[in-house]
Amino acid sequence: MTASTTPGDQAEFDLKRHIREVPDFPKPGILFYDISTLLRNADAWQVATGRIARVVAGWQPDLLAGIESRGFLTAAPLAQRLGLGFVMLRKPGKLPGETISLSYGLEYGQDTLHIQADAIRPGQRVVVLDDLLATGGTLAASVALLRKAGAEVVGCSVMIELEGLGGRDRLDVPLHTLMHYPA
Repeated sequence: MTASTTPGDQAEFDLKRHIREVPDFPKPGILFYDISTLLRNADAWQVATGRIARVVAGWQPDLLAGIESRGFLTAAPLAQRLGLGFVMLRKPGKLPGETISLSYGLEYGQDTLHIQADAIRPGQRVVVLDDLLATGGTLAASVALLRKAGAEVVGCSVMIELEGLGGRDRLDVPLHTLMHYPA
């Protein structure tokens, strides 16, 4: 926090002021919520990670897993802040060595996530982080992939949830959302 922002201000700090709304991106009719404007504001980023850290720490994880690529932006610094390890969930061909994969359906097609085969010890408690929850396909697949690798997934945290798309309903673990927007 800068000298101009006191700890008492954190409870009143409106993070949505730091999210840029971009109409018609990545295609016409889509309203994109851009977190890059929040990331580049030191005070907003500190408040956001502090709020996420308080919730995630309560789940007592051993590791944090970030979903490629914007999930890395939250999970890696948060893992360092909480003294935890960090693992990456990536697209095909991006991780060296043996991997475990899971393919899943998207609204218009299919995708696959990978994790390194030795990234998780059986029973490790893991929290999954991403930037956005919409329909929930990627986050639900991440939970399934981590379980396939031997993890006990104890929660998920996202910066933004688009309400009304049913994403939350696809998860069977606790979900923390920093900011809610209509779909």
